[in-house]
Amino acid sequence: MYVAYILSKIRAHQRYRQITRELMQLTDRELEDIGISRYEIDVVASRQNTIS
Repeated sequence: MYVAYILSKIRAHQRYRQITRELMQLTDRELEDIGISRYEIDVVASRQNTIS
């Protein structure tokens, strides 16, 4: 059970990093089109990671 918990935390962190990396590659204009600012990327990635 403990191993499953650790693995789920590792996967969650990997998803967070992937979301962050993908959003950071967008231009400010593209981010504006989807309704977020560059400084909000961390918050958005964290929120999406907890929803998934």
